[in-house]
Amino acid sequence: MDKKQIIALFSASYSEARGKFLQAAARRGLAVDSHELSLAGAQGEVLATDVVLDGPADASKVLVVISGVHGVEGFCGSAIQTGMLELGASVQEQARHDLAVLYVHAVNPYGFSHLRRATQENIDLNRNFVDFSKPLPVNAGYAEIHDLLLPPEWPPQPATEDLLDAYRERHGARGLQRAISLGQHVHADGLHYGGSEPAWSNRTFRQILKTYTPRARELASIDIHTGLGPYGVGERIFASFDEAVLERATRWWGALTSVTTGTSTSIPLTGPIQTALAEECPQARHVGICLEYGTWPMSRVSAAMRAEHWLHRHGCADAVKAASIRQEMRDAFFPDADDWKLAVWDQGAQACQQALRGLKEDAAATLAA
Repeated sequence: MDKKQIIALFSASYSEARGKFLQAAARRGLAVDSHELSLAGAQGEVLATDVVLDGPADASKVLVVISGVHGVEGFCGSAIQTGMLELGASVQEQARHDLAVLYVHAVNPYGFSHLRRATQENIDLNRNFVDFSKPLPVNAGYAEIHDLLLPPEWPPQPATEDLLDAYRERHGARGLQRAISLGQHVHADGLHYGGSEPAWSNRTFRQILKTYTPRARELASIDIHTGLGPYGVGERIFASFDEAVLERATRWWGALTSVTTGTSTSIPLTGPIQTALAEECPQARHVGICLEYGTWPMSRVSAAMRAEHWLHRHGCADAVKAASIRQEMRDAFFPDADDWKLAVWDQGAQACQQALRGLKEDAAATLAA
């Protein structure tokens, strides 16, 4: 693809992104399985998680490419998915390699359309894949700073920020990040709320896996996110629960970071979406990464998140201020700049192609052994 074609993969709204994804599937003659949400989008549009299977329905090797777990981050993942559909291999080639790609577009369509990371339930979906029949994870650190993060007034008063700074001094920058981001199940109007039951997007994603992956024996996944790390750099974070596949993942994708060893910009999360891949596909060996693209300095991204959640928690009669907060949230997770978009596409396409090559080469090596 040339520069103009790559830039055209990116969209200005959820509605436009969905349209491009559906059109790319149509040009390939691929069916779309749409799971509609019974709520309207920000522009009154239909909201849906759209699924496209590119390859044989009975393929034993499947790559799952996921976008929009954190809704507003979906601009990036949608563009990569649309571009990969445009580049897709022939049906004959896919069948010959017993290989399929499962594109799950906009896992959280509400957040994508309304420029929120959270779902319509105010749930952070990557903290929602927990066993709700057991005691839920406890995050005492978040409880201590909840009202400081989302105070009654915005911007926060200096005294409020001083108290947050004092928490950082006591626990370190990583300790503050952990308290904020780990996930919590108590404050339903707060940041990174994990919910009290499975969210609609959780149930829908699990149903998609049950429908499309029961024959898979080798399962790869790329879960696309934005907001952490250096501008335009796609950090490849190891995202399998089976440490035995780390060597394989490194062979496919190169050097990987890890939340468990502390080498990632992210921290361990309670209830990430990869839990569903492990639980719904027990017959398959899973090797996956989160592809996390940096945007702006963490101070800006964190402030945008806090402001948007403040708006959700407290509301705002000032329409101009509310619109500015929503726009900054979009900008924080989706830099509307050509250099960023080109970097995103190059790394995203490479990661997908590396996974496909790895699935094919590993299968060939197994047959030859």
